[in-house]
Amino acid sequence: MKGVNVSQFFQSAFSVDNVIFGFDEGDLKILLVKRGEEPYNNMWALPGELVFPHENLDEAADRVLKQLTGLEKVYLEQVQTFGKPNRHPLGRVITIAYFSLIKIDDFELAPSLWAKKAQWHNLSKIGHLAFDHNEIVEACFQKLKRRVRVQPIGFELLPPKFTLTELQHLYEAILQSDPEKGIDKRNFRKKILAMDILVDCAEFQEGVAHRPAKLYAFDKIRYESFVESGYAFEV
Repeated sequence: MKGVNVSQFFQSAFSVDNVIFGFDEGDLKILLVKRGEEPYNNMWALPGELVFPHENLDEAADRVLKQLTGLEKVYLEQVQTFGKPNRHPLGRVITIAYFSLIKIDDFELAPSLWAKKAQWHNLSKIGHLAFDHNEIVEACFQKLKRRVRVQPIGFELLPPKFTLTELQHLYEAILQSDPEKGIDKRNFRKKILAMDILVDCAEFQEGVAHRPAKLYAFDKIRYESFVESGYAFEV
């Protein structure tokens, strides 16, 4: 680049930010950490940190998530890059956002380093986060909502045996459906059963005050084939 000081192009840092959505008792939540250092000391933020010079991005995302929250062996997927010049008060930092959707009960939190706390928050009540993390959360949430419309979800998030109502509540939580109206029950059941990914367990709920509902399980092989191929599932 003739006439340009190329050294200025090698003065940016890279970071990774992990957006971990969790499903628990009918609610969609997000994992946040409370910062114990500046900038934004004592504010909630995504589990994120700078990438070491020797790391590739995927390695950094795994390392940062484990160090700050204790979570490991979580499937992380790149979503988007955020690079506004002033997004970090200490200098130019370009961050790569990763996301995942997990079952909260399967993991135990163990914050360390500068993370004073690691805690699940209701997605609709996270308030103002550090840096531009609200923008990152929204981008990943929109990605998640688009994903559930083309791929079946629930195999890792629901009990081994579940009711169609529990499955519907999972979709309603992710799509943030109107709590008064929700998803049309009859239409949802018709579409999900037509996909032929559920196995009738020939069992019913036990110990419930209402009329026991039929229990289902996922056909794992067929379910995974749908996930890999993609399937338009407009609820």
